[in-house]
Amino acid sequence: MSMRTHAWRLTPDGDYHWESIELPPLSAGEAQIRLRACGLCTGEVMDWYTLRKAPLTPGHELVGEIEALGAGVQGLAVGDRVVAHHHAPCLKCALCRRGAFVHCPTWRRTKLTPGGLSERFIAPAEIVQTDLLRISDDVSDERAAFVEPLACVVKSLRRAGLKHGDTLAIVGMGVMGMLHLLLGQAWGAGQIFAIDRLAHRLAFAESLGATPLHADDAPRSLPEGAAVVVVGPGNEAALSLAMQVVAPDGAIVLFTPAPPEDRFPLNWHDVYMRETRLIPSYSASHVEMRYALTLIANGLPVERLITHRLPLSRAPEGYALLRRAEALKVIVAP
Repeated sequence: MSMRTHAWRLTPDGDYHWESIELPPLSAGEAQIRLRACGLCTGEVMDWYTLRKAPLTPGHELVGEIEALGAGVQGLAVGDRVVAHHHAPCLKCALCRRGAFVHCPTWRRTKLTPGGLSERFIAPAEIVQTDLLRISDDVSDERAAFVEPLACVVKSLRRAGLKHGDTLAIVGMGVMGMLHLLLGQAWGAGQIFAIDRLAHRLAFAESLGATPLHADDAPRSLPEGAAVVVVGPGNEAALSLAMQVVAPDGAIVLFTPAPPEDRFPLNWHDVYMRETRLIPSYSASHVEMRYALTLIANGLPVERLITHRLPLSRAPEGYALLRRAEALKVIVAP
């Protein structure tokens, strides 16, 4: 039996529309989930990336409550609070066997119906089986909404090989930069440098324990460089700055994509002689999702990054705040 729900739809012209959508009947292995909280992702206001996929229902930092289950689902029950990932791998193909889960064809085709910013949504069987995570009673909806973005940060610093005592520099102190800061502290990084151009973000990073540096001052303030540099913004200026502040034998994490037409003039000689590692880190899998949930359950203070709470009906206002860099994390709830 099908039912209707209301959801936000983003159209190719960048407008948001509150629409009534019919959900299909549940198939075997699927779950129908009622939304409890959704974090708004800064990547969803990266127009070159998002609008090419429109029309779509945005939202993928999700906490919900299971309303119904399709036949054959085990280990979950109606009424469970869950974190729902928006993709899941097959766990069988050659890419999965070597741990490249986010490149699995199944991972790339799986999605929620209609998407996160909806009163309710359906998780396909692959997600239900692999990456629908039950939340303990002592983890709030708001904290649980950080599982997916934190998972991306876990993957980022794992790929970078951050070790205890390493100096960490973060270029761009939006919410993902702040999550890198919190995780770097939890993993025992040495000094952590927060690099940005916005005074209020530098002040916030300093309140969390980082050493703030204006982007213009960073190269001369880090003469020995940082072992790991995370590049938040997907632009040439941010990467160029990272190349100036990375230590010899250091790693630069490309945390955000750049538009497909962008090119970066790589100084092959310097990269070679300094043994600079350029490490892309795209999304996260069920492996990092579980680790991120454990970090949050054990007290990582992600809730300190929430600057705005809005009802679902005002989600577009939240995206506008992100565009103007007036918010770190916006959480919406029905």
